[in-house]
Amino acid sequence: MRSKLVLAVAAAAVVSTAAVAATAAGAATGGIRYSFLGKLTGVPDDGRVSISVEGGNRPALRALLGKSLEQTFSYGDGTQFLKWTNGVPSAVHAGDLVAGDYVWVHVRAPRGSSLDTLEHTAAGVVGDHGAELSSPDKPLYLFRGKVTSVGSSTVSLAVAGGNRRALRLLVGQSRDQTFAVGGSTIYLSWSGKVPTVIGLSDLKSGDRIVVRVRAEAGSTLAQVEATPAFKVAEHEPAGRS
Repeated sequence: MRSKLVLAVAAAAVVSTAAVAATAAGAATGGIRYSFLGKLTGVPDDGRVSISVEGGNRPALRALLGKSLEQTFSYGDGTQFLKWTNGVPSAVHAGDLVAGDYVWVHVRAPRGSSLDTLEHTAAGVVGDHGAELSSPDKPLYLFRGKVTSVGSSTVSLAVAGGNRRALRLLVGQSRDQTFAVGGSTIYLSWSGKVPTVIGLSDLKSGDRIVVRVRAEAGSTLAQVEATPAFKVAEHEPAGRS
């Protein structure tokens, strides 16, 4: 999994506009919107669009719990394909999408639908946003350590390392710190080189995790800790940024 995995900040820059189109396209079908963000692994063909999931809205992430990040969704005659350029969408055909681009796949289905149901429900909108998402507008604070406790909206850990920006904040501070998490936080569990999506409740005391927070440059430790992490990864392989 690349470090771009579900950069919630970058995703937020495009999801609001994409959601408008998805809502209009799927309103007639009822249900709620499930939005998956990922890299297109091949040009859509034969009613199938495959992506390596890197993010999504809360219902989509909930449906992904325990599943692989490599998923294939359906499309049909009613699916609208969009290609975004400088924030402006244009209608295209499935074959105009480019493998390796970031795409949003929006599906309308009843609340609580399984991932299998979602994959077999024709997407309302598939939007191609190009080879790169907008760069994050806030720096990364990365902390590594072992979980000491998990709350309803927090994760506490004994910090054992991190990137330079994070470690500077810890000078003179306790190694035991508590970080906020929220509805947009992505939770992953790694098995070798393969991550799966988990939930906050799956984290246990003693688990080795990495907490990533995007916050303003010059933030204090308290400000960083109060900003919900965009990703919490369990058993993440060494060397990932």
